[in-house]
Amino acid sequence: MDDTAPNALYLALLLVLVGSSLIGMRLPLARALKMALAWVAIFGVVFILFAFRDDFSALGQRLRAEATGAPIEQGEELRVPIASDGHFWVEAAVNDHKASFLVDSGASTTTISRATAEDAGVEVSSVQRQVNTANGVVRMNRARVERLRIGGIERADLGVFVNNSDDTNVLGMNFLSSLSGWRVEGNYLVLRP
Repeated sequence: MDDTAPNALYLALLLVLVGSSLIGMRLPLARALKMALAWVAIFGVVFILFAFRDDFSALGQRLRAEATGAPIEQGEELRVPIASDGHFWVEAAVNDHKASFLVDSGASTTTISRATAEDAGVEVSSVQRQVNTANGVVRMNRARVERLRIGGIERADLGVFVNNSDDTNVLGMNFLSSLSGWRVEGNYLVLRP
């Protein structure tokens, strides 16, 4: 017996059940056909919603991303929409503390603010180094983050700088180069673990 026999039997039983209930109601033939067609339409809509549930889920994520700027997770990829300021911003967890990061492929090393370091319990080295930034030379402390997670992408024991004079957290190339790939696709930054 092949796999279609149980499905055909189930369908036949369903048709007999619906047909017998319509006959039992002793409705005029035209009204019974209208009701049968209405039930077929209802089952068809339910079937379509079930069959395309993943596509509807992706559409819902896309609409939410456009409205709120939230990233879209598609399989392993994380698609980050461009923000209204023209930059890519991601919500990350530094040792389970939530923080926003500006994605900057021009920054060699990921940088967190002093406030983020304190809130996340990051142990900061007392040694300072001079770092060339887009805003000039800045003195920063070195530190290591136990965990940095963006969506489903997590990195452990990541070296970072701690900026005492700026509240902007910057996701730099040391994180981006640890990925299997990243690219800009239209208005989205695509990150692959």
